[in-house]
Amino acid sequence: MSPTARRTVLKGAAVAGAAGLGVVGCSTDSKLGHAEVPTPTAPVDLGPADAVPVGGTKLYREQRLMVHCPAEGQYKAFSAQCTHAGCVLDKVEGGEGNCPCHGSRFDVTTGKALKGPATVPLPEVPVRAEGGKLVAGPGA
Repeated sequence: MSPTARRTVLKGAAVAGAAGLGVVGCSTDSKLGHAEVPTPTAPVDLGPADAVPVGGTKLYREQRLMVHCPAEGQYKAFSAQCTHAGCVLDKVEGGEGNCPCHGSRFDVTTGKALKGPATVPLPEVPVRAEGGKLVAGPGA
């Protein structure tokens, strides 16, 4: 085989291999494209508990948390970082948290991914009301 023909074959094999990796990277079964979403490692003061109305949800973008209040005095918190690429959710509408980066949507009551590309639910974070304030994270 001539040196030119050999280079052409090798370039073709390299391009085919790289294309195959692209397919694996976009696969829904692959763990690639799923962000490792951090949760608080210390207690986080979220302010007044009554800022989250009964039946409502409040997004705490700066703290990267979302808190839902299913009933008086009960709270559920989730990370507000999308499990697809790690972007912080930008709003809560119609019972869904929205990721502005790729359009993923999450159920505010369970953290479940409702619309992709995210397929992994938002991690739940412990939360409690203490002295009229919400505290999230370890020990909550």
